Amino acid sequence: MSASKARITAIGSYVPERILTNNDLEKMVDTNDEWIVKRTGIKERRIANDKEFTSDLSYKAVLDLMERYDKTVDDVDLIIVCTMTPDYKTPSVASILQDKLGIKNTGALDLNAACAGFAYGLHVANGMITSGLNRKILVVGAETLSKITDFTDRTTCILFGDGAGALLVEYDEDQPSFISSHIGSEGEGGQHLYCTNLATQMNSMDLLGNGCIVQNGREVYKWAIKTVTNGMKTVVERGNLNLDAVDWFVPHSANLRMLESICEKSNFPIEQTLYSLVHYGNTSSGTIPLSLDIGVKEGNLKSGEHVLLYGFGGGLAHAGLLIKWTV
Repeated sequence: MSASKARITAIGSYVPERILTNNDLEKMVDTNDEWIVKRTGIKERRIANDKEFTSDLSYKAVLDLMERYDKTVDDVDLIIVCTMTPDYKTPSVASILQDKLGIKNTGALDLNAACAGFAYGLHVANGMITSGLNRKILVVGAETLSKITDFTDRTTCILFGDGAGALLVEYDEDQPSFISSHIGSEGEGGQHLYCTNLATQMNSMDLLGNGCIVQNGREVYKWAIKTVTNGMKTVVERGNLNLDAVDWFVPHSANLRMLESICEKSNFPIEQTLYSLVHYGNTSSGTIPLSLDIGVKEGNLKSGEHVLLYGFGGGLAHAGLLIKWTV
């Protein structure tokens, strides 16, 4: 990885007002709070209202970023929105966000790598700025997963929630944030986690779900434990460091039991792991920026610390980044 010239300079987040607790879910499907917490660590999740979409959550996350860090976005030259729940097939969420923010001269694109999306988005932003093609990029991870969740399926409806987080990445060759990265995908396992669109088959298998998320939790779990623990080692080795030098691990907040297994297998302390799932559930592309912002707001994540981000999920895509927190 060539020397980075990109710095993370601000963060913002937003979650919808409506809270869906485990007790609420008890009235909808055959489940209970104790069972959900024991298996996932999730206590509640946020749910967008009927007229609230991914672009709305993205916009409010960027407004939060601007207000807290006194940042302007008029000169942003690229917007990357990482999402698997766009408002429309076209136009992109990024284009809608460009309009909402009133930015006149900027590129806009959506990036779909499912739960690995935000890590991929930061990887792309670093590459674009380091190459000299861009100077100021908004990277947003936002989802309204409740709109593609089957609330009669007790295995998936307990997991997913809605939320958004945003980072501002700017040109700065003196204090860059990005140290090393590793990305990959195992498309042969795509049928273990999907949401249908135009095609009705994958790998010669008939698809289910009728437009809602379908997951083979056991297969995804096994894949994630192996893939993420190996990927963590690769990322830190490429950064000429070891895991002991990492101050915070910020994985995709899929399931607390999964994160505990990853930490146990990689010998990384769960106490130095930031996650957003307890109160927000699995928000796919939103989990990593929401976790980072929780770390900031609670005073845990401090400037100068080494942070290992790792996204993983549908695809089966995964991406890891070692960064120095420079906000």
